[in-house]
This record gives sequence, structure tokens and C-alpha cells, in this order.
Amino acid sequence: MASIIQSYIPGSVSLPATTRFNLVRPSDGVVVGEIIEAGAPGVAAAVASSLAAFQSLRKTPLHTRIQWLRLAAVALKGEAEALAQIIAEDVGKPIRACRFEAQRGVEFIEACAAAVAQIGGEVLPLDSSATGTGLIGMTRHLPYGVVGAITPFNAPINLLVQKLAPAIAAGNTVVVKPAPAGTRVALRLAELFRAAGWPEGLFNVVTGDKETALALAAHPDVRAVSFTGGTQGGEALARAAGAKKFVAELGSNAANIVLADANLAVAAKKIASAAFEASGQQCISAQRVLVQDSVFEAFTAQFAAAAAALKVGPAEDPATDVAAMVSSQAADRVMAMIADAKQHGAVEVLEPRRDGATVSPTILSLVPKAARLWREEVFGPVAILVPFKTVDEAIALANDSPFGLQGAVFTSNLATALQFADDFDVGSLWINEASRFRLDMYPFGGVKQSGVGREGVRYAIEEMSQIKFIGIRPTA
Repeated sequence: MASIIQSYIPGSVSLPATTRFNLVRPSDGVVVGEIIEAGAPGVAAAVASSLAAFQSLRKTPLHTRIQWLRLAAVALKGEAEALAQIIAEDVGKPIRACRFEAQRGVEFIEACAAAVAQIGGEVLPLDSSATGTGLIGMTRHLPYGVVGAITPFNAPINLLVQKLAPAIAAGNTVVVKPAPAGTRVALRLAELFRAAGWPEGLFNVVTGDKETALALAAHPDVRAVSFTGGTQGGEALARAAGAKKFVAELGSNAANIVLADANLAVAAKKIASAAFEASGQQCISAQRVLVQDSVFEAFTAQFAAAAAALKVGPAEDPATDVAAMVSSQAADRVMAMIADAKQHGAVEVLEPRRDGATVSPTILSLVPKAARLWREEVFGPVAILVPFKTVDEAIALANDSPFGLQGAVFTSNLATALQFADDFDVGSLWINEASRFRLDMYPFGGVKQSGVGREGVRYAIEEMSQIKFIGIRPTA
């Protein structure tokens, strides 16, 4: 019998069960549990709990908040392997990547605990204006209150703590609505952190899907919303949220550009990893690979070889690079986009092989702009190869997208790298590293339809804070 998966709101009265839907294991289609849609009633209970906690904890000293984060890091580290196993089962992510994610989550929480003590206000030179002579001005960072965090399935530890830890560091309380496939991980984290000493209401979890996410964003007592997911979902949540702080990491169609002077072997291996590992289900997975025409054939051969060397297999095998996608429906969508590209004249370099929810690494060449794979985010193990002649053409092709999250350029020419740094419209750019490479200390976020605001340790803490000005006239 499938287990019931429901919201985590300690101290709340039991809520009536409403809509339920199945949590399905992607590797074999087995039902793992039934998720209860919290909906508006569940959101109201969770937000009330978190609001009460915020009001009682709002003057908690910083050293106490730092200690909460340290306790959470220790708790997560102790359960890292068990959580990795849940991710592998519920998401279909290879276990090696799941273990890396759990360790990254520990390190991110520790980094927030260290960074928050360095974030302070400032004294303003009010006497730069004649009317400000003799006055004192200063700023402070203050929390918003209750933060609503809506997280995706693909990194259920990392992308949850990327929102949770900065919000707690800044003095907020948090209600998380995880994606269905990330629900069991979110609930386990809430239980772990509560057992580690987090106060009741500091971190609540509401279960469900779109209905619950919209209710959380719209709740009047939620004063800031942080979302990671698709652009369409982000736009719907922004409309629901209305006039409140909204931070969003949205869609992508990452361009990786290979110049003729690049180290082709290194570029091929790095971009293959960025495109296909974890089934390409990362917002910054390499999708459009633009290659200078003089090395197009040579790079194509090396890229296909690097992709074919990746192991497709079960998620529980530590050697597996590519396992099942999150669902058979996700695999259906990817196969439909591949078929659309072929109908528009694209040529297969590495053909897809499908087994249930698993799709093998797929490479298509000469994909025209009319194809969905050029215009949309595939969020699957598919990369397209397109030649270009000049740097200016490469920049134009890279920017021919509604998205601009993170991009990559491979070149040995510093002047070329700096030209892309100026003209490539992305929130983050890597030179001689592929688009999926990310470190948590730098500001991460998109331009255009790829989002608003920035994540990354210090930057996320600042996003979860609001600045208050205090002016003083020393003598009446």
C-alpha cells in the first residue's frame, strides 16, 4: 500500500485530505506514495505557523541564527546517504550525482553561516547635500518575514537549501513547496532540522503541485517569494504574488561556443558532460553548441565520442552518468522535440535510444531556427550542433534566444573572450568551462526570460533582506 505524503506543519491541526496524486518512481513506474495537495487550506495553516514563529523570533540575535544553520549542516551531513538514495529513487538521478548534491548542500549551509556575519549596513554621507549637514544616516538589513520558496525536482536538496539557508540567515521564516518528485526529500529535511533544534514554524513544508504553489505565492502574509522552475510557471507565480519581493531562476537554452583556437578535446568532454549527465535536467545544461566552421567536423566527431562514452544505466549504479528522466511524460516531451527538429531537416549525429523514462544522449546537427530545439528549453539529454564563421555571427546566434541564464565560450584568445564578456547576453559566463559548471559563491541568475534576482551565498542573503534607512538629527 502506497504511503501518504502530506505537509509538514508542526503544531497545526490536522487538515482534511483533498486532492491526491501519485508519486511515481521513474525507473519502473511503481507508485511510491500518494501526495496530498495542500491547496489554500494547507498553505494558510503553514503560513500562519511561520508568521507566528517570525513574530516571536524576529529579534533573535545573529549568533543564534548562525547556530541554527550549523546544526542544520551537521544534521544534513549525517543523513546525506539516505537522502541521496531518496533522490535516486524519486527523481531517477544517478546516485553519484545525488551524493555530490547532498555534500554540496552541507557546504552551502555552512557557507551561509559564515557569510551572514559579514553582511552589514553602512553610514551615508548625508552632508554631501547642504541640507544634510550635521545629520547622520545609516542603513540596516532587515528580514521580510515569511518567505515562500517553490523548488524544482532536479536538485531537491541543493535548490531547496539555496533558498532556505539564505532566508533563515537573513532572519526570515520559510514555507517550502517542493516539486512532487522532491517532496520526500523536503519533508525529511524539515524533520531533520526540527530535530536538530530549529524552532517550530521556522521551516514548514506544503505538499502538492500548481494549485498549492499559486496559493503560497498569493498569500498576503508571504512577503517574499523565491522560485526556481520554468518561465511559464514563473510568470504565473509572479502574477499571483503581486506587489511583493519576487526572485526567480527560470528557463534556459544554454549556448556553448567553441572557437577554432580552442582545445577541442577538452571542450568536447566538458560540453558532453554539461549536456547529458543527469539526463540534461539542469537549467544550465548545454543545449545549443555553436562551433566555428573550420573545426566543425573535427569537433563533431570528438563531441559524439565523448557523449557515447557516457554510461546509460540504473540510477543506483555509481558508474552511471545518464539514468531515467523524472517521468515517462518528460521523456515523451523530449522525443517529440527531437522528432520536430528532424522534420525541420536536422541530421542525427548520435541517435536517441529510449527505454521507458530513459533517453540516451542525443546529438542533432544543422538544426534550423524554426525547430523547437532552437527556440525552447529541452530539459533533457539533447544537444544541437550549429556552425558559424565569425565571432560576431557566434554572438548573434548565441543571443538569438529569449533566455539568458549561463553561457560558455571556449577559446585561447583573451580578446575574443572579452568580446563575449561584453556582448553575450547572459547572467553568468564561463570561459573554457561548460555552461553547467557552477560555484555557489558567485552571483547566479538570468537576464531576459531567464529570471530576476540572484542566488549564491552572499547575494541570496541580500535578496532575502530589505534595506531600512535610519536618519538622525543629533540635536533637536
